[in-house]
Amino acid sequence: MKMDYEASAILYQLLCLNKQISPKFERCTGISPARLELLHLLFEVDEISQTVLQKEVHIDSAAITRHVQQMEVAGMVERRRNPEDQRVTFVKLTELGREKILAFRQEKEIFTKQLLKDFSGDDKTRIAELLSRMQDNIREL
Repeated sequence: MKMDYEASAILYQLLCLNKQISPKFERCTGISPARLELLHLLFEVDEISQTVLQKEVHIDSAAITRHVQQMEVAGMVERRRNPEDQRVTFVKLTELGREKILAFRQEKEIFTKQLLKDFSGDDKTRIAELLSRMQDNIREL
């Protein structure tokens, strides 16, 4: 079987970008991409169960618990048990969390503009289309 070097180079670049983007994103914005995604979801709802939140962001139960606990310590979220089913925990943003997410969104926009500087609108559209196709292909694996 012949090796597709171009495909291997693309995969390598994607893996390198993945390793580089998360820490730089967190350094520039002050929050990890995963936590920002959680805050975005919480911003859109009044309250949500931790299990539903976990499924929405596609992370395991240990990771969601860790993220929510750390955001609770930081004062950005509150948790409470469902009085009808103590196994269920509800999560919601605090006022501080609502304020912080607005600031994080601004920092994310600055980061994204810097990341994509010198890319035309057509370039960005094409990259988005190609990455979307790759996501579709990954779902089929």
